Amino acid sequence: MDRIQAKKIVVAYSGGLDTSVIIKWLREHSDAEVVAFTADIGQGEELAPLDEKAKKTGASKLIIDDLREEFVRDFVFPALRANAIYEGVYLLGTSLARPLIGKYLVKHAKAEGADAICHGATGKGNDQVRFELTAYALMPEIKVVAPWRVWDLKGRADLIAYCEQHQIPVTATKEKPYSTDRNLFHISFEGGVLEDPWFEPKDEMFVMSTSPEKAPDKAEYVEIDFHKGNPVAVNGQKLGPVELLTKLNELGGKHGVGRVDVVENRYVGMKSRGVYETPGGTILHVAHRGVEQLTMDREVMHLRDSLIPRYAELIYNGYWYAPERESLQVMIDQMQEHVTGTARIKLYKGTASLAGRKAERSLFSAAHASFEAENVYQQADAEGFIKLNALRLRLRAQRLGK
Repeated sequence: MDRIQAKKIVVAYSGGLDTSVIIKWLREHSDAEVVAFTADIGQGEELAPLDEKAKKTGASKLIIDDLREEFVRDFVFPALRANAIYEGVYLLGTSLARPLIGKYLVKHAKAEGADAICHGATGKGNDQVRFELTAYALMPEIKVVAPWRVWDLKGRADLIAYCEQHQIPVTATKEKPYSTDRNLFHISFEGGVLEDPWFEPKDEMFVMSTSPEKAPDKAEYVEIDFHKGNPVAVNGQKLGPVELLTKLNELGGKHGVGRVDVVENRYVGMKSRGVYETPGGTILHVAHRGVEQLTMDREVMHLRDSLIPRYAELIYNGYWYAPERESLQVMIDQMQEHVTGTARIKLYKGTASLAGRKAERSLFSAAHASFEAENVYQQADAEGFIKLNALRLRLRAQRLGK
């Protein structure tokens, strides 16, 4: 292959298998200075050793940004306000992190005077699209280097062999080749043994949650306060976004909540199998729905619900910085104006179920909904309502000769 033409390249660096190989590979196939960038979005790993590791493989320096607060506040919570869920089960943990990482790749490329950025996403996956759509939306002239689309390394086994050849320390092994990606919202598992959709994941694979079988035999209740669609307190204690999600991750993980196994449709066209742990996010999703039940107008809720698949698809496919996602967000956030209240969630053996909800400005009226005697609703009025709504059905039946 031809040598990469760039003066300076900023690499999205995790210190994992792919990006460890990439820095060394870039130094071999270009004359560019390589700057590594790591986003701290709650990986739960010690990031300090990455500086030495990045420099040993050829980076001139490593930049680490603590983006946990921004990630939860500006990416996770907006998606939560929309009840974003992809294909019925996936809460978009990885999808939400990529535009934030892409944003800072571009930011540091500008600050460093770099003419290119680089990522470790494969040519088969969604992340390449997410990173690059973000980059082009924020810096149209940027050059993107995607080694997986041009190098002669064919798979993870080749990468492990490359690391052994160049004495690059990595934790991946041939015996445990599946890929993981973790942030404060979730952890994902893909590849390796998981590529067989019939294979059941072993319990020792999971990181954020205990198995439901080993979870406590006694249920635990947690109360979550919301203000305008955002969670603001747990059990009456006001918490910032990072602390709140961390707390709920601990509670949900303790009770085995938030495990999902799905064969999903990637944007590039193929189906892929992913296993996810999203304990705190699962609790928040159930709780948010509970408060909405009391506080959202019926037609507003139904309209928003009709938009969820489209909104989630935009995030999954990498269009966070697209005008259609931004426009949808404005409307969704306006719809959340009155979503303020408290939900009580029961955690037990892998489930997070709604046990109660309350709100000062609730639209629920016990007087109107009661099956007992009351004077606020004239039941006889329902006859005309039904006949008017049945008119088109009766006319259709007459036309068909029924």
